[in-house]
Amino acid sequence: MNQHSYKKIAPILITVFLLLYYLFYFFLLLAYIPGIFKYLLGIIPALTGAGLIYVCWERIKEIDGGEEDDLSKY
Repeated sequence: MNQHSYKKIAPILITVFLLLYYLFYFFLLLAYIPGIFKYLLGIIPALTGAGLIYVCWERIKEIDGGEEDDLSKY
């Protein structure tokens, strides 16, 4: 493993745990809310999950580019 591989573990794990949480939330909606309303409420966790994946992907690209400390920009 190269020097940047260890720094990728935390963003990936956080993304996986949050995606599992949103999947659990969506399946609870499927079980307890009747009708089409559950699918409308399911859009929120789906969009949030897509956003999480995008942010994780961007963070991994930053780490690969050598910019581990993103607070240095501010």
